Amino acid sequence: MSFPATRPRRLRETPALRQMVRETTLTPDDFIYPMFVIHGQNVRREIKSMPGIYQLSVDQAVTEVGEVTQLGIPAIMLFGIPAVKDAVGSENFSDQGIVQQAIRAIKAANPNLIVIADVCMCEYTDHGHCGIVENDEIVNDATLEILQKAAVSYAQAKADVVAPSGMMDGMVGAIRSALDAEGFASVNILSYAIKYASAFYGPFREAAEGAPKFGDRKTHQMDPANAREALRELALDIEEGADMVMVKPALPYLDVIRRVRDACHLPVGAYNVSGEYAMIKAAAANGWLDERAVVLELLTGIKRAGADLILTYHAKDAARWLRDRD
Repeated sequence: MSFPATRPRRLRETPALRQMVRETTLTPDDFIYPMFVIHGQNVRREIKSMPGIYQLSVDQAVTEVGEVTQLGIPAIMLFGIPAVKDAVGSENFSDQGIVQQAIRAIKAANPNLIVIADVCMCEYTDHGHCGIVENDEIVNDATLEILQKAAVSYAQAKADVVAPSGMMDGMVGAIRSALDAEGFASVNILSYAIKYASAFYGPFREAAEGAPKFGDRKTHQMDPANAREALRELALDIEEGADMVMVKPALPYLDVIRRVRDACHLPVGAYNVSGEYAMIKAAAANGWLDERAVVLELLTGIKRAGADLILTYHAKDAARWLRDRD
């Protein structure tokens, strides 16, 4: 029997060969770890729908960040749960806001860690929407003024990156101009340039206590059926001065991540969101999936699709598994 000269299986023969020719390599350097901070002392409250993820007081967040840095994860993203909510989300831009307190404490303890502050209003408003509401409608341009204040406040607290996530038109340009005017030209903007009106956000809304009190977010977040529109949003944010861009969610939108990667030369992030995390945790708890194998496979798939940065609740576990594998 004759065999073809080309035998792809030769390169799969041993673990060493497979590793040597591996096209996509996943490392902890790829990860950003999301964290939820809340007022109080010694608070470590597990989020029911997100096992292993907690609402943390600032002192507990500093402890958590120590573990994050030991695992080689270079960055965190902070989301805040305010003491009081109001119509304009005042704590979002208060010097004593919970995120501002956390940034100062974390940077003091871990100056080399990259601290990213999410810039949105939904967690801070009593109506739970991502902007100023008038007559049950989100008012875009008035919202930009609040986002400017919040971004500058985070920069004053020593955030390295601000990440506008509300999908307001003109948000990147407004924030860039405000940061530059206040002397923060070196603060980066990671724009949620492409954020879909997804059903995968449910657990996050429990974690951040930011569910809308009426209506939905389909007037500003993108229709899941659209991909070409993503490139329009991308181009606008690049023109307005984004330093990095992100696609959210990740797994249902791998095709969009690839389109974005091919269309721009900026670092591209992908948000492996709460619903994606919760599904794997639930399946693993029932013995239906090998959690370690599945998580590393899905994170590799997100990176293979074109993501340079992966915002993921799996970051700590994945970093441990990658370390143990090496």
